[in-house]
Amino acid sequence: MNSMPADARRPADFAHVRDLAAADMQRVDALIRQRLSSDVVLVNQIADHIIASGGKRLRPMLHVLAAGAAGYRGDHHTKLAAIIEFIHTSTLLHDDVVDESDLRRGRKTANALWGNAASVLVGDFLYSRSFQLMVELDDMRIMRILADTTNTIAEGEVLQLLNIGNADVSEAAYLAVIERKTAVLFAAATELGGILGGLPESQVAALRRYGMELGYAFQIADDLLDYVSDAGTLGKNIGDDLAEGKPTLPLIYALEKANPEQVQSLRHAIEHGGLDSLDRIIASIRDSGALERTRERAVMHAEAAQSALDALPASVYRDALATLADYSVQRTF
Repeated sequence: MNSMPADARRPADFAHVRDLAAADMQRVDALIRQRLSSDVVLVNQIADHIIASGGKRLRPMLHVLAAGAAGYRGDHHTKLAAIIEFIHTSTLLHDDVVDESDLRRGRKTANALWGNAASVLVGDFLYSRSFQLMVELDDMRIMRILADTTNTIAEGEVLQLLNIGNADVSEAAYLAVIERKTAVLFAAATELGGILGGLPESQVAALRRYGMELGYAFQIADDLLDYVSDAGTLGKNIGDDLAEGKPTLPLIYALEKANPEQVQSLRHAIEHGGLDSLDRIIASIRDSGALERTRERAVMHAEAAQSALDALPASVYRDALATLADYSVQRTF
């Protein structure tokens, strides 16, 4: 994969970043477990399944690191991080139902185990639980950002649904979906860290830009992994996006450069969502140079995220955020 310029290169040491955030994340995890509790048994069962499925908790970690970079020393970041994770997890539950997925992070999805109805309703429970936590913070600016973010994510879900099976989706339309579905929650997580720390508006805006660009980089890299990884490392089946008829960036780029026969095959795969010719489709994508172009686009956004951090004072937290930009495009899962 293309790398950052030599003077900006850092090892994408996710373990080091995780260690820096560990104390905060332990408190976040404890709060998540506490606030997921319900008198309804099925809610607890699905909630326990979600917690046990692991995951890097990247979005809440981004928030606590951004709060650290902003010099925040209170405890509201713990509650905000839990809110961000609840919003994210609720979208995953709904996504898996819409996508009819049966595997996430290498484990059975909630809808595969308990059915679609239970997954949707517990997703709604998580959304409403996040609203309860927002109210406890009693800060209108924070609530407005999170309310707007949640609404934008819902719009992104609908936009993606409209794009399913459409082989004519443009790069701009694809980016509009991932901005709403993924990048806005990254941006809210980092922006809210700056707000908690009382940073000047220019630095709060810089943290939001960082989060937005990181979200783009992360999702583009994730879409790339769907064609270069495998279920053992990625936690889902290779070609899942294609099977669902999702025209992600590797496919969009391949359609621009492939020969007429390959274009016909690619369009048929998107429009019909089949995996009958997966090997041939992946070969067409590779032959077209689409994988390299997709990597380059992800790296461009990662570099833009790092550049946004220049507005912040130097700290180990700022360095950790920069490392996450490297990690977003170098990861293999």
